[in-house]
Amino acid sequence: MSEPRRLSVRRGQDLPPEEGEDGIEQGKRLIRVADDKGLSLTQKIAHHFYLLSWKTPIHGRRLKGKYPLKLLAVPDDDVPGDGRAGAAMRAGYFLFRGQKLPIDRLDFARPGVGPAFSDYLHGFRWLRDLAASASREQGAPIAETVMRKWLDAHAETPSEPAWRADNAGWRLLFWTAHAPLILSSSDLVYRSLVLNCIARTARHLDRGADKAPIGLPRIVAWCAIIAAGLLIPGGEARRQFGEAGLKRAIDSGIHADGGIVSRSPLAQMEAIMALSMLRAVYDVRREKPPLCLADVLSRAVPALLGLTHGDGGLGSWQGAGAIDPHSVEAVVQASRVRTRPLRQARDWGYQRIAAGATVVQIDAAPPPVARLADAGCASTGAIEISDGPQRLIVNCGGAALEGAWIPADLAQGLRTTAAHSTLVLNDSNSTALLPDGTLGKGVTEVELNRQEMDNGSRLELSHDGYVRRMGYVHRRLLMVSGDGREVRGEDMLTPAERRRRPVRQPVQLRFHLAPGVEPTLTADSQAAVLRIDHGALWQFRTGAGVLSVEDSLWVDGDGHPHPTRQLVVTGEALPGGSSIGWLFKRMG
Repeated sequence: MSEPRRLSVRRGQDLPPEEGEDGIEQGKRLIRVADDKGLSLTQKIAHHFYLLSWKTPIHGRRLKGKYPLKLLAVPDDDVPGDGRAGAAMRAGYFLFRGQKLPIDRLDFARPGVGPAFSDYLHGFRWLRDLAASASREQGAPIAETVMRKWLDAHAETPSEPAWRADNAGWRLLFWTAHAPLILSSSDLVYRSLVLNCIARTARHLDRGADKAPIGLPRIVAWCAIIAAGLLIPGGEARRQFGEAGLKRAIDSGIHADGGIVSRSPLAQMEAIMALSMLRAVYDVRREKPPLCLADVLSRAVPALLGLTHGDGGLGSWQGAGAIDPHSVEAVVQASRVRTRPLRQARDWGYQRIAAGATVVQIDAAPPPVARLADAGCASTGAIEISDGPQRLIVNCGGAALEGAWIPADLAQGLRTTAAHSTLVLNDSNSTALLPDGTLGKGVTEVELNRQEMDNGSRLELSHDGYVRRMGYVHRRLLMVSGDGREVRGEDMLTPAERRRRPVRQPVQLRFHLAPGVEPTLTADSQAAVLRIDHGALWQFRTGAGVLSVEDSLWVDGDGHPHPTRQLVVTGEALPGGSSIGWLFKRMG
């Protein structure tokens, strides 16, 4: 086996750019995030009073008005639904991440399910799943039954979570895209109630879209407003109002590099899907969409593709599970954007190195700010590696996929630094995870240096997540050979400037193995042979510390955990600084 060596800091010659590539910014850059304490007390009080206003006669009068006798058109929904969930509905129950809820026992006033399941119900996303497994004649009676239950509970008086801006926005988008399922009834009173509720939802969003959190919720709300303007007669003024609002939501919620502010791949997919559904509305009305719609899709899709592995599925970042290739491809197809993956992002925060059949993904930014994070993770500096269609090194993932298989306490554990393939100092998180589920103090600054050279790619990053508490800067160097057969690394802990001298601390360097990767330790506890099912043979060697193999888990895109293993290099941080070099080498 080759010994890991200290990475050279020699600057190499730039590689020639590929046709259509995003390009690599050579040299150093600094990525900062201000200390974020979440919503202020004033903001929380203002939001509380805003919710109270929903129950006032004034808000009730705002929701009143004419309702359409019909919709002007029914847009296509180009993203296929989950046939399993649809079949479950035909069998009489909802199925969501392993949880079942009988339709005949459903009480929308008190559904008795977790927040994610509740949003699935109130957002009417299940209409897409039902459409995937049933004809109009088969599905309409089921959809009408559920629709009547929702109308009885929530049509008259808005309340959370049913009328929260993102749920209301998704509901309007799915109601209009799957109108044949909910408007096929011969009961004219019921049809009038549905059409009236569509109009009321649009009026509710007119006043509340800008009060939704920045990012996905606000983008979805404004997409729904525009859809209502295009599909409800007399909506030209609402359409213009909505297009202006959507541009503001995009400018505040999507970074210039195309990544969403929450840094969540799940939210990125959802945003692309909502924007694609909106474009389908323009298409069915034969209207020209605003320039900002095509522009944001052209930026958002490559950012999403930047997190795909060789199999086309997503890496496990910021709470996401490993979304399967078919789901990713469906969303990309719906966007109609054909592009290369983004190799280097700034605010989106992910770096991608592709060489030969090897793909390396790196989290090279601070976590999202607390008020924008949804299942945010302390993953700065973590990596994932794949070899063609087989994954080699992963993160556990799945913190945002709470359900039957992922209870709340496990979801919290999946957000920790130890659940990611990176260095852990003194068994602590690089960014604090607070009991209420939000992110606390930790990484505020990441220094990044990337170089493209004749013989491969070199990346160096450092973060300050351990500086405040323990006085160490974590620096990670990566070198990927031009043919992708070697991934070299070095993790260093150095004393922070202007800090008191740090003390000895235990260190664990963790590399979580993908399912199907079987490790075998060598006798000297310095190396391991990694056998991939139906794939190549890899070797891992460390230049310091003691190597062991421990149990781990990996969460798929459905929120189902799979047992797997992890490589753990145990060492010690020394007051004067210390380092651990390591190597992954493909042998066949």
